[in-house]
Amino acid sequence: MTAVQDIHVAVGVIFREGNVLIARRPDHVHQGGLLEFPGGKVEAGETVQQALVREIREETGLRIPPDTLEPVIEIRHDYGDKRVILDVWETSTAEGEPEGREGQEIRWLDVRELADADFPAANRPIIRALRLPRHYAITGSALSAEAFLKQVQERVKEAPPELCLLRAPEFSEEVYVELADWSLEVCQASESALMLHGAPSLLEHSPGVSGLHLPWQEARQHSARPVPSGYLLAISCHNEEEIAHAGQLQADFITLGPVKPTPSHPGAPGMGWGRFRELVAAATVPVYALGGLSPQDVAEARRAGAQGIAGISFWWPRV
Repeated sequence: MTAVQDIHVAVGVIFREGNVLIARRPDHVHQGGLLEFPGGKVEAGETVQQALVREIREETGLRIPPDTLEPVIEIRHDYGDKRVILDVWETSTAEGEPEGREGQEIRWLDVRELADADFPAANRPIIRALRLPRHYAITGSALSAEAFLKQVQERVKEAPPELCLLRAPEFSEEVYVELADWSLEVCQASESALMLHGAPSLLEHSPGVSGLHLPWQEARQHSARPVPSGYLLAISCHNEEEIAHAGQLQADFITLGPVKPTPSHPGAPGMGWGRFRELVAAATVPVYALGGLSPQDVAEARRAGAQGIAGISFWWPRV
């Protein structure tokens, strides 16, 4: 039996004037004809950053100052005949004008133009990561439905989030659906994307939302992706088993925690950044760090492999 080959690949996400540099793979190579983010194999003795600077220079002529590279996501993907580890880094300070020095087509594209079907499967989590913000705001508790809606209106007006999770377990499903409709209007007016929290059936009542976040107790009941591809799917995870199941369900991103002790889960110990980093390494989708975090923790979360942070306290005032 032939051993499956492991390939460590450095991938560059190069921004310029709001667009990202994309190349087309030659027809004769693996996954030929598809689009990709430029980069190449990490050679023995090289750091990922060194490999990326070298590969980008060889492929496109662009010069990248190594200290401008920031981590995006690390992806492990099994194609069957080969396993790849994609180490993805981004920069917006590449110097020079790009050219396809290996005969490949290259072009600048808006991130919103990137379509899953045009890329190898392993590249698709990169697209998710580029579209997702650094902060995932979550609604907290309120004394009544009216107070809850007032808080949503005030918070979205004062600090509009790019992505917001409508989490309100204290209310009935009937009240939650009404809150979702009202909150969607508020979020759309501020160009904030709204995620619902609960069962897939909620989307039947509020089809205009951006997606659905499954709590683990709901996610464990499904064996395949339970929402259409036009919606984002998020899943709450806490360990390796749950992360693996989220991958099986083709989640677009997950939350992982608690990293630190948090008032919303009294008595639950935080896993700490070391354990968080270990778990993120097993994920195949973007991961938001969750639990007792503030905007000041974003840099630490990013160093641990996270997309950013998710939470209630940094956005929603305590009752």
